[in-house]
Amino acid sequence: MTRRVKNILFVMCDQLRADHLSCFGHPTLKTPNLDALAARGVIFDRAYVQSPVCGPSRMSYYTGRYVHSHGASWNFVPLKAGEMTIGDHLRPLGVRSVLVGKTHMRADLAGMSRLGIDPASTIGMRIAECGFDPYERDDGIHPYSGHDPDPNYNDYLRKQGFDGDNPWEKWANSTVDDEGRIRSGWFLKYSNRAARVPDEHSETPYITRRAMDFIAEAGEQPWCMHLSYIKPHWPYIVPEPYASMYKPEDALPVVRSEGERRDPHPVYGAMMNHRVSRTFSREGVRDAVMPGYMGLIKQIDDQLGELFRFMEARGLMETTMIVFTSDHGDYLGDHWMGEKDLFHEPVIRAPLIVYDPDPRADATRGSRCDALVEAVDIAPTFLDACGGVAVPHVMDGRSLRPLLFGKHPSDWRKHVVCEYDYAFQDSRIELGTPSRDAWLRMIFDGRWKYVLAEGYRPMLFDLASDPHEFVDLGAAPEHEHERQRLHEALFRWARQPRQRVTIPDGAIETMEIQPRISEGGILIGYWDEEDLAEARKHFKPRFASTNPLVKPTLDRLIHPEGATHDQ
Repeated sequence: MTRRVKNILFVMCDQLRADHLSCFGHPTLKTPNLDALAARGVIFDRAYVQSPVCGPSRMSYYTGRYVHSHGASWNFVPLKAGEMTIGDHLRPLGVRSVLVGKTHMRADLAGMSRLGIDPASTIGMRIAECGFDPYERDDGIHPYSGHDPDPNYNDYLRKQGFDGDNPWEKWANSTVDDEGRIRSGWFLKYSNRAARVPDEHSETPYITRRAMDFIAEAGEQPWCMHLSYIKPHWPYIVPEPYASMYKPEDALPVVRSEGERRDPHPVYGAMMNHRVSRTFSREGVRDAVMPGYMGLIKQIDDQLGELFRFMEARGLMETTMIVFTSDHGDYLGDHWMGEKDLFHEPVIRAPLIVYDPDPRADATRGSRCDALVEAVDIAPTFLDACGGVAVPHVMDGRSLRPLLFGKHPSDWRKHVVCEYDYAFQDSRIELGTPSRDAWLRMIFDGRWKYVLAEGYRPMLFDLASDPHEFVDLGAAPEHEHERQRLHEALFRWARQPRQRVTIPDGAIETMEIQPRISEGGILIGYWDEEDLAEARKHFKPRFASTNPLVKPTLDRLIHPEGATHDQ
């Protein structure tokens, strides 16, 4: 039977580094289920996110648009009502788009109010959920953060006997110390201890089961399910048996140099001064965190194995495209940083595995692709897989399917771009930077990485001679040419029109360029009636087929006495 894409499984982890999967080279953290998926599909070794922080990165995945296109520049900055997302593009094709897990979306309630949209309506719910129909929304960090005012997972835990106002925190993300005291997993000190909740009731297995529940109920309608795990994002705490699987010596060596702390770029220096960066720079902190972080990843891989076997038993692997990725990585102490505030490789390079059941992808199965790809490419890939027409006037990305089919378009991108709005960070306050100027933009051509920092000198790294990005060449005179070249490339990228989304480029390009005459009879630039009559011989109204009044209007202007003639 010919395999074609009917369904899409879009798996995203939160804060998962690409180098923490065995198919991406981790020597001790084995992820056999993702390795098996890679053997059936393609590993993209140079996939980059559009922002190093959750919210804007995810909005770029969901819209296929760069951060400065969709405008949701940081966590809790709403994606504006009216911005089209994966669900909006696929729904007209008969594809049901559902959410199981996290989006980090904050609803644009003001925008919906202005447009008269009820947030509780179907349309309002879709706007609030990035265009997905929420089957199971779980952003974690609930219930006090505003993410989930009525979290199902907390209700589930209570039904299992794990009581409390917030069992997510008290059980799933807390531990018990040697004296029997409950300790919060928010504290990095306890990351190497086991979570109180048993494995089967922890977040990752719960969300995996909810994904299987949806599949079992889905029926025959094609679907796109966004399975979005909230781990291995902090709190870095995992239940047994995963809590004891890894030791600090199983972790990758920390990547940082003392030279980075000597006269750093002002923005980088201020970010190294964030509390999380100072904490991760302390002796022993990383050793405490890494066992939990690695255990969470191993748990995800095991749960994906359960899901893939569930799908295999139902014959769904033959008709379901599977995309596995993350919204960004995690410094984990590299470069004297914690979290994800800048553009070093551990943070902006995402793991990306794509399995396409289409027989045209057989030639690339088990291969690796080194093309520069971006998060914005995922949405157009889904549109392509579901038989939709490309919408380059709306989406900034491009379908990956030519690469999956073994083709290498000659016009494929030469750079990737990443953006960061640090207006909400302590570093902006320390530097005294106006919020409107607190923007960082990066462009990377596969070797040279250039960072434009408003109000400051640029940063520049040569990953060929300096793969760990220890040496900032942003002020080096001998590299002025590279800085100018990449600055111009970034400027060229920035000045592309990205807001003309209501009419396709193709529709514009197929219109005849006409003499200045409108359907309503407005004349611009004509000398007299004869001039207009001559022009009309060559006139093909752009919208004449929809307006039967055009020809009589022109006849009246040329022959005011009422006579009409075919020209």
